[in-house]
Amino acid sequence: MTTASESESRQIVENAGIPVSRWKIASNPDEALKAAREIGFPTALKLNAPSIAHKTEQGFVKLGIKTEPDLLNAAKELLENKVNESNLIVTEMLHGSREVIAGMVRDSQFGPCVMFGFGGILAEAIADVEFRLAPITSYDANDLISSLKTTNLLKEFRGEKAIDLDATIDLLIKLGELAADEKILSIDLNPLIVVDGLPIAADALVELQG
Repeated sequence: MTTASESESRQIVENAGIPVSRWKIASNPDEALKAAREIGFPTALKLNAPSIAHKTEQGFVKLGIKTEPDLLNAAKELLENKVNESNLIVTEMLHGSREVIAGMVRDSQFGPCVMFGFGGILAEAIADVEFRLAPITSYDANDLISSLKTTNLLKEFRGEKAIDLDATIDLLIKLGELAADEKILSIDLNPLIVVDGLPIAADALVELQG
């Protein structure tokens, strides 16, 4: 089993039609600055390499960078870690007060399953996640979403639009379709930030066979 880098993981899910936050690869601070100017501030900066799975815990993520000097400093600091085959990912900062998680796992007993649940800082405390066998139909996806205990949090909330049900169903179906590729062992989209009702992946982690 190998863990794909975030850039590879993003490419896999993006190619399947799953929305991800706008992003660019940079190999040095100057390229990172150029990318940030194109994407727009504030921006996020991450160290990117196949050997990095949990970037936040290792201090490899810089969020909410607002100025060009701050971005250059953050890029230099991240690259000083000297991780093999590493570069930088510059991404837009998504703004939404709700986060969900979705993914695909291969269960030893049941086979490939699609997962969806409530995300963000309360994810572990709420532990509200549901699974359905892949591939899934729109009926299955709708049933999966409505089975969540916290499904009310996906309706209109604090002046924000309800989560776009059709877009979410489409995302879950596409995760199920990716399960047909046996090289893909698992997909973790955490978090998906709900922006104007649309769930958009701010991070992606794919595990591959071999």
